[in-house]
Amino acid sequence: MGIWMATRAAAQASDSLPGASDVVAKMLEQDAVRKAQLSGYTVMRHYVAINENAKAEMVVRMKCAGDGEKHFTILSESGSTAIRRHVFYKMLKEETEASSLRMSNKTRITPANYNFQLLGRDVVENNSTYLLRITPKDDSEYAIDGKIWVDANDYSIIRIEGNPARNPSYWTTNVHFLRTYRKVGPFWLAASTHSVSHIRLFGDAELTIENLGYMLNPPDDRIAKADYPTNISQ
Repeated sequence: MGIWMATRAAAQASDSLPGASDVVAKMLEQDAVRKAQLSGYTVMRHYVAINENAKAEMVVRMKCAGDGEKHFTILSESGSTAIRRHVFYKMLKEETEASSLRMSNKTRITPANYNFQLLGRDVVENNSTYLLRITPKDDSEYAIDGKIWVDANDYSIIRIEGNPARNPSYWTTNVHFLRTYRKVGPFWLAASTHSVSHIRLFGDAELTIENLGYMLNPPDDRIAKADYPTNISQ
């Protein structure tokens, strides 16, 4: 009897697992609701790149408008000039471009840009989640090949792990990253990103990005179009 009941329970648990398309459909539905409610925010970011021989740091203020476009202001920077110019500045430029209205639909994690495979359930920071494999349909510099964790209650993405589908630049290769999110009011926003990569002239390095002190905009606030420092290397 005990074996039969265990087998039946396992079958019921398996039957209760939704399909990947169902999870993604709810994820997109709830994302649209959140986008209508979120009118932007401001956050401080701390970038640190380090290996055995060198270190570079940068602190920026990032403003995100209600439409998702981002504006970065560098507040302080120190350490390796090459890393700041070829890695940090490059990252700011690419994130600004990816957030533009012209590019935003191409960078979103949606069925138009990715194939999804439901791997099962998981628990992240005491949150029940669905774990999905995502495979990009295009190997653009903004695409991710990896996994996402979707909160089982509000269908927000709360964790991403993987690799860029294409190396970010000539200077940065073999990147593997983990991005975590935390609740700010009713919204899940980026908490930190930790990546390991190879940086030319710098070697194997760890990069950490911490997001601190989120301030949500009032509903009627709007922020100007994103830009980036004019001295960023092309």
